[in-house]
Amino acid sequence: MDCNEQNLMLCNYAVYLEFLNEKLNKFFESQKPYIFCRKGCAKCCKNSQFPYSAIEFRYLLNGALTLDKRIQEKIEANIKELLEKKKNFRGKKFLYDCPFLIDDVCSVYPYRGVICRTFGLMTNTVNQKIKAPFCAFKGLNYSNVLNLRKKTISVRKFKKLNTKLEPLGFNISYKYLTCEDYERTFNIKFGESKPVIDWFEAPPV
Repeated sequence: MDCNEQNLMLCNYAVYLEFLNEKLNKFFESQKPYIFCRKGCAKCCKNSQFPYSAIEFRYLLNGALTLDKRIQEKIEANIKELLEKKKNFRGKKFLYDCPFLIDDVCSVYPYRGVICRTFGLMTNTVNQKIKAPFCAFKGLNYSNVLNLRKKTISVRKFKKLNTKLEPLGFNISYKYLTCEDYERTFNIKFGESKPVIDWFEAPPV
């Protein structure tokens, strides 16, 4: 990316992502016995809202512009279809498949948002409990160590795995990873956050 004055904020955001990726890679490595993420799974890319801040959305669009024209056209068609569905939606919470998902693969993987990068790990909550990713209840991440009924770690299942790597939760909530402390440290401004499809109705200025 050309780090001229106009793109300086995005360049700073890219540095933040490098820092975040390094941190998350260590977390994922420490949880290897419990992680079953595979290319083409895509459960995390479906039936959700995908919160994106303004800077995440700009970075995402910049990445999309580097894609093959045919992929860009598929994405544009997906967005158009979703906006039409949203316009006719009468419920409280519009859930959808990510428009950047093509044949169950993320077409903008290097440019994906914070929420996409952290998904799959367990999260520490404010009351000191851990929250498992929803895919655990679909036989994926952490399902081999969780008591799914009680939503807690099963000591019996953990011992059965015979591993020294403990199942842990991490401070990786979206709110924390886009907080003012990170803005000051990396000289960025995340800006407003909303579902990614909503940005296509009113792009950031």
